[in-house]
Order: sequence, then C-alpha cells, then structure tokens
Amino acid sequence: MANSEILLVKPVDGLGGEGDQVKVRAGYARNYLLPRGIAVPLTSANRKQVEALKKRRATREAEELTGAQELAKKLEKVALAFAVKTGEGGRMFGAVTATDVHDKLAAAGITLEKRRVLLHTPVKTLGQHTVKVKLHPEVTVELNFDVVSENPIVPAAAEEQK
Repeated sequence: MANSEILLVKPVDGLGGEGDQVKVRAGYARNYLLPRGIAVPLTSANRKQVEALKKRRATREAEELTGAQELAKKLEKVALAFAVKTGEGGRMFGAVTATDVHDKLAAAGITLEKRRVLLHTPVKTLGQHTVKVKLHPEVTVELNFDVVSENPIVPAAAEEQK
C-alpha cells in the first residue's frame, strides 16, 4: 500500500497536532486531509513552515490550558441540584443524564461542550452524586450535584399479612 508523508496544518485527533510530520495512507491524504486544508504535502518549501506551526501550536496549547484552569475554578464554585418527580418509596421517574448536567451548567452561565461531561451511567437514585468534567487532557474537575424529589416521598405500602 502507498503511504504519503504530509505536514499537518491543523490538529487531527489520533494523528497529531499542527507542525507534525506524519505518514498516512495516500488515499486518506489525497481525499480528505489535503482538500480540507488540514495538511499540506511535505516538500522542502513546506518544511520551513514547521517552526512557525510549532510556535503557533505551543501558544494555542498554553491558551487552552489557562482557559481550562480558569473554567475549572468556576466549576468548583457551582452547586447543582436536580428536582425530579418520584413515585412510591422515593423511586425516580426517568434519570439524570450527562445532557441534563450540561443543560444545568449552561443555565448557570458556563459554556462547554456536552462531550466534556463524563457521566457513564444515568443517575437513577436520589441523593448526592459526582460527575467528572474533562476540560483539558491535564485538567479534570469532579462536580458534585444533588438529586432531590420535587414532591413529598410517600413510603411504599406494606404488604398485608394473611
């Protein structure tokens, strides 16, 4: 199979960051990376761009890290509570999902991508729970939230003894 050596102009997940020289399949480079301007063919003229791209990458990564640290400080101050409908014995109708947590954060004025909220299984019980928010590869915040009943909890009816 034919491989092509290219220079990345923009970061690509699973492949590399800007300024990286990578070998990829010729079809991937020809049909996807080059037409979208994500990469350029590796020539002697383009090799000179490497230093400029690496400087740009370093400044971008530093800005992303400081932005993530500032957002982490904001997230540590946020307290979330979800009022859910419950039935007999305090059993919840439905569940609290990562989308619900993201929507509450957006309502609190914190904007971030929904995929940054890492809630592996939906919450189906009342009480206090924890969700991880991964803001940057080096910055992860654990966010506590409460799930409370919006109506009074009625104890489950006891079975009649016969």
